[in-house]
Amino acid sequence: MALNEQSSIVVVGGSLGGLRCVEALRRLGHTGSLTLVGAEEHLPYDRPPLSKEVLTGERALGEIALTDSEKLTELDVDVRLGQAATALDLAESVVEIGSEKLSYGAIVIATGSHARRLPGTENISGIHVIRTNDDVEALTKELVANASVVVIGGGFIGAEAAASARSLGCSVTVIEAASAPMSRGLGDEMGTVCGMLHTDNGTALRVGVGVEKVIAEDGRVSAVLLEDGSSLDADVVIVGIGSVPTTEWLTNSGLIIDDGVVCDETLAALGGGGHVFAVGDVCRWSNPWNGETMRVEHWTNAVEQSFTVAKNLLASAGEAVTHSSVPFVWSDQYGHRIQIAGRPGPGDRPYVVAGSVDDRSFVAAYRRGESLTGVMAIDMIKPFVTGRRLLMQHATWSDTLAAYAPAPE
Repeated sequence: MALNEQSSIVVVGGSLGGLRCVEALRRLGHTGSLTLVGAEEHLPYDRPPLSKEVLTGERALGEIALTDSEKLTELDVDVRLGQAATALDLAESVVEIGSEKLSYGAIVIATGSHARRLPGTENISGIHVIRTNDDVEALTKELVANASVVVIGGGFIGAEAAASARSLGCSVTVIEAASAPMSRGLGDEMGTVCGMLHTDNGTALRVGVGVEKVIAEDGRVSAVLLEDGSSLDADVVIVGIGSVPTTEWLTNSGLIIDDGVVCDETLAALGGGGHVFAVGDVCRWSNPWNGETMRVEHWTNAVEQSFTVAKNLLASAGEAVTHSSVPFVWSDQYGHRIQIAGRPGPGDRPYVVAGSVDDRSFVAAYRRGESLTGVMAIDMIKPFVTGRRLLMQHATWSDTLAAYAPAPE
């Protein structure tokens, strides 16, 4: 869209995507008013360390801050913290922040996502999610040595939280309803390998069984009852069963909401008339890289999308760029670095093309027909980069095997 250089832009969402969008707009020359709205009272901070270094006490909130008040002042940004947006009126071009209405020339939705919680546990203490610094501050106080910790959900957050709790001397059990941890993105074979990292480090792993209910005594969790009839003592429960895009405030906006704000290839929200864009966890867009519509909850995605949106907000008519991106995420667990790129489907088969699963250091490439659809690695950073580059180039399976072939002696 072609904005007047004095047009006002409101960015709703005070985390990574929102901040990087504001910074990019100024860097690209926007001189109009900028407002950054954040539901949390904290200045924008980095979320990946929350389940790792912050949870273990190695880093504090101040050490994961993405900016400070002085830098925001230099950017000439009106920062509204502790004020969640409550409604969006497209006809009037205003966003409601409490009782106040902010007018905009364009708006960027960067409200991210919030953690799913176990139904019926709202009034039971000792049950935690990991999404915000305040979540982690509350949890850290309870992760004392020898505490019995049950982690519900074996995805990234659950696995990282389990590793952190184990490093603090807790007795940890991970419950995963699927047949393997992280199987949703990796499939059962590589998910099982990731599960070995838990058992290698003394964390108990229960897969293929769901949670029946949480048992409480005097208002505090005491055990977790599983669907197979067994139960686990629990001083602390950490819930890592996914997240939900924060779109409730957009229900009556007229935008298309379907597991996020639905956007086109340029990240413009459908139904927004070219004046509404979305970035990060809340954005569900048509990705030209593989032609799929997807929502990606990863750090790198938020950063890349924010720059695309900034460029498109300032682009002349007809010059908006599409956002083609290979999904990429990493996770640190038990001293290992796991990296994943691409979008392997349920039927795509992984092949170890470098290293060894037994050594917990390898690269696995996912094959669909004659195409490479994904790459996963544990502790093999440089060979993983090779796979990520192949994905960007839409490499064939033959290209992939050639890239990983041993060098001739």
